[in-house]
Amino acid sequence: MADGGLGRDPVVVVDHLFKQYETAAGPQPVLRDVCLSIRSGEFVALMGPSGSGKSTFMNILGCLDTPTSGTYFLDGNDTGRLDTDRLAQLRNRFIGFVFQGFNLLPRVSLAENVALPLVYGRVPRRQRNGRARDLLARVGLEKYVDYLPNQISGGQQQRVAIARALVNEPQLILADEPTGNLDTATSHEIMELFATLNAHEGITVILVTHESDVAKFAQRLVRFQDGRVQADAPTATLLEEAHA
Repeated sequence: MADGGLGRDPVVVVDHLFKQYETAAGPQPVLRDVCLSIRSGEFVALMGPSGSGKSTFMNILGCLDTPTSGTYFLDGNDTGRLDTDRLAQLRNRFIGFVFQGFNLLPRVSLAENVALPLVYGRVPRRQRNGRARDLLARVGLEKYVDYLPNQISGGQQQRVAIARALVNEPQLILADEPTGNLDTATSHEIMELFATLNAHEGITVILVTHESDVAKFAQRLVRFQDGRVQADAPTATLLEEAHA
């Protein structure tokens, strides 16, 4: 197993993870005996064909789904032993989510979209607004704080979504196909932003992608196949093998 965060504490540890769904045709295994450790400060890409289990794996990492068996430790917490409230608290404190769809509220400003998680945390309005404006400046959108989402480009909307993911100062960002709706040049800009957050702020980044050009920004690549980890190595090594 590649370990780009040698010497750092693991933020994600999964051991013998198994997940199946009950269907009309019977139990359908999706993840099979997945063992993986990701350390603080790593940038990891997950790849694999549709149906390989990577999105289900990401949902479990995000505490949005639970495994059928096996264990998942997030920041040292055994998630299987946490009740719903404690799991939600851990998720909201520790994880920022970025999705392929930007999921912005269309009728409120960019600043209000970024501040939304702070509303749920009952942070005072002035503090929310200040934090949202600071984050929009960090992603290069300080001139657009009062704009509505439909007044900016798709790439800019994804930057807003990233700012929103950062508003609770997470230690881990989970990004599921974050460039799936973007053109090549804009995708590159978004990935540069993730790389900067990882390199300069030490935020652990785990992303799902189908694109080799996106995956190359990560230091480590994990390939899923039929619900199992097929390969786990430095990204450059696996991409070179794929093109050999």
